[in-house]
Amino acid sequence: MPKVLIADDLSQAAVDIFTNRGIETDIKVGLSKDELIAIVDQYDGLAVRSACKPDADVIAAATNLKVIGRAGIGVDNIDIKAATAKGVVVMNTPFGNAVTTAEHAIAMMFAAARQIPAADQGTQVGKWPKKHFVGTELSYKTLGLIGCGNIGARVAERAKGLTMKVVAYDPFLTEERAIELGVEKVDLDTLLARADVITLHTPLTDQTRNILSREALAKAKKGLILVNCARGGLVDEAAVREMLDNGHLGAAAFDVFAEEPAKENVLFGAPNFIATPHLGAATVEAQENVALQVAEQMSDYLLSGAVTNALNMPSVTADEAPRLKPFIELAEKLGAFAGQVSDHGFEEVIIEYEGEVAELNRKPVTAAALSGLLHASRGDVNMVSAPSILAESGVKLSETKTEESPVYDNLIRIKVKVPRTANSDETGWRSLAGTVSAGRPRIVEVKGMPLEGAFSSVMLYVNNIDKPGFIGALGAMLGEAGINIATFHLGRQDAGGEAIALIGIDGEPPHELTAKLDALPHVRYAKVLNF
Repeated sequence: MPKVLIADDLSQAAVDIFTNRGIETDIKVGLSKDELIAIVDQYDGLAVRSACKPDADVIAAATNLKVIGRAGIGVDNIDIKAATAKGVVVMNTPFGNAVTTAEHAIAMMFAAARQIPAADQGTQVGKWPKKHFVGTELSYKTLGLIGCGNIGARVAERAKGLTMKVVAYDPFLTEERAIELGVEKVDLDTLLARADVITLHTPLTDQTRNILSREALAKAKKGLILVNCARGGLVDEAAVREMLDNGHLGAAAFDVFAEEPAKENVLFGAPNFIATPHLGAATVEAQENVALQVAEQMSDYLLSGAVTNALNMPSVTADEAPRLKPFIELAEKLGAFAGQVSDHGFEEVIIEYEGEVAELNRKPVTAAALSGLLHASRGDVNMVSAPSILAESGVKLSETKTEESPVYDNLIRIKVKVPRTANSDETGWRSLAGTVSAGRPRIVEVKGMPLEGAFSSVMLYVNNIDKPGFIGALGAMLGEAGINIATFHLGRQDAGGEAIALIGIDGEPPHELTAKLDALPHVRYAKVLNF
């Protein structure tokens, strides 16, 4: 039974989802880092909001952890790089609080435009300060969106309902999507020059950090209203303070800050500045939605392998998971085969998909192939960590797909380019292919030679020259070593040419056996493979 640690407050309904699906849960909220490190190795899953911070030290201690689920969109509190290297899936719930955050941004925009908090404060102390608060209408003004994804698009919809003109800066926004939303896609400088109000709706990355720098803000219209309900660190807070003080900015409303909790900040006390304590997702509906979603997502992954809203692994729906499972198994075994016979590493990897598998979601299949390929040399690697490890190593990866396969209903072929050594074949490539038949993975080709058979947990791979009596001598040698043969698959180019023997055996053979095989005059290569 999988076991999940709930380290931040989730609703009872979310806890019930885990329990009803057969997942054991422990609820331990408010753990210190040391307390979390001491127990995290007991769990398959870790459910958090923003208070618990699974950093590199926590993840290093999580020897059994498979998934971290964040009930919410922001994952600044999770070390995704460390999780990826450890092979831990990181999920969030990007849609559960989208409406709530968009509504908060609109509310902050109105509050800033009409100076509502200051007017409220003055009124409640009996000053009746009507003449001091002359606001700004938002209708027919231009709203500039920095980020027009899930939340930004909802802000655009609401702003258009207010008869605002909307321009958007987002490198990932297509022209088609912009037309669909009724917004104008522009570059950042154009947005700064035209916008009367700017709201930010982008994650904090190396590319977006300090996107509204002092220099950028200086290009903005005088009197700009600036709203940030996205992430602290997107805006130069010190520059905003100076520009509020000197009147270049008309008002600013922030729900997020570079350092949180923000007990002190350079912006506090600035004229026409409004602050809320990271309330973007703080509604009853949103808190419940993201808690239920993260519980469902984590349960799906732990029980069926379905991956939803992962930040470091391709998504696999619950419907796709059972259909993909045999192809993932085949790809991992082919990758393991290629990795074990590539003794001197590899420089390039090509994965070819033919037939039925070419039309499926191939990303998790490719991740499985890379996991098998890297396992021989890297050990602790899985579908999550393998793609990033390969990318960091500089090995070139490419894929091809063909809708029809000449012989099989489906086929996966892995080609690995190995450095040229005395043991390399003439082309410098290792090529393996397999198919799924009756739901089971089978190998069908080695080095371009047809060879059909099932995988065994331990196999002896022999690449030899086709000579009469060789197979009999090989069988006798295995018998003398006390090795029982479970399966025996042969392939060759032509009579007297290069040949392959792939033998499933019961147990690991002694090293002396492969040494004897390597010494035979007709053997080019012999290797024990483990699957």
